[in-house]
Amino acid sequence: MPEHAGAAAWLERVWYGGQGGGWLRPLGWLYRGLMALRAQAYRHHLLRSERVDIPVIVVGNLTVGGTGKTPLTAWLVARLVEQGYKPGIATRGHGRSGQGVLQVSATHLPAEVGDEPVLLARRTGVPVCVAARRLDAARQLQAIGCDVIVCDDGLQHLALGRDLEIAVVDGQRGLGNGRLLPAGPLREPRSRLATVDFVVLNGGDQAAAMTWPGALRMRLEGSVVLPLEPGTAPRSLEAFKGQRVHAVSGIGNPGRFFASLRAAGLDVVEHPFPDHHAFVAADLAFDDAEPVLMTEKDAVKCEAFADPRLWYVPVEAGFAASDAARLTASLVALFRQGERS
Repeated sequence: MPEHAGAAAWLERVWYGGQGGGWLRPLGWLYRGLMALRAQAYRHHLLRSERVDIPVIVVGNLTVGGTGKTPLTAWLVARLVEQGYKPGIATRGHGRSGQGVLQVSATHLPAEVGDEPVLLARRTGVPVCVAARRLDAARQLQAIGCDVIVCDDGLQHLALGRDLEIAVVDGQRGLGNGRLLPAGPLREPRSRLATVDFVVLNGGDQAAAMTWPGALRMRLEGSVVLPLEPGTAPRSLEAFKGQRVHAVSGIGNPGRFFASLRAAGLDVVEHPFPDHHAFVAADLAFDDAEPVLMTEKDAVKCEAFADPRLWYVPVEAGFAASDAARLTASLVALFRQGERS
């Protein structure tokens, strides 16, 4: 196992399994103090939070790693388009090689702009801008004609003023041991959730729902398996039932992807990688010809070495009708408020 993978696995055990890491707690207290000072600096205008002239919606989380922010961002954008608005997506572009503000196209390489921006540009068809400062990305999107900004991540990026905040919580892992970095997975204290407009619970059972009363419940749904190699017909996930497959995942919580495949009846051989892993062909070179299934986020980085073994499972966010209506109504209300001001 690579050294970075071993360190990540150890942190997972500390953060979500409660195994050791007690010596990290003083560092967590220090981080908490620094975050409190930063919040005070914004509250007293020692640090500036600037706004653009159109509504800004921030989708984020408290924990390090993935919770389902990107599928929720795509869902929100689709609802906005349905309502007749012209949304744009602002994001940092994790791991990008370029500098400044860049509008993402569907043909950009993930190394240039980040994996999630490429995925969102392809999935949504709306303008996507990456920048180290999301404020700069938002300004660029406004300049090209967008009338609402959706930020994929950025709950802690207080330099950009926002009109609506949505925090996503992993329904299986919750907030782990509840401690701040590096003693736990939290970027901010749990109390921050009391200040957001919506908490969205991604997955989890009824016990998880009872732990988060009032949260909107989201599920990630995927039933189609798409080939990386052009010219190959898609298959249903059901078609792989009972088959042994290699499951590759370089997302924030690879276990969620593996569990979804097992729930569909597949015989899964797990190959977890760190979040945003830069795949090379050797990562997918196994000693057999069994199919290799991965997430859509991983697939955008593996197209250069596509072969008939490689498939990906795109997922979409889904809500109960009542929860979807609440979210959609909140989006429309942003524009009504702007019209009255």
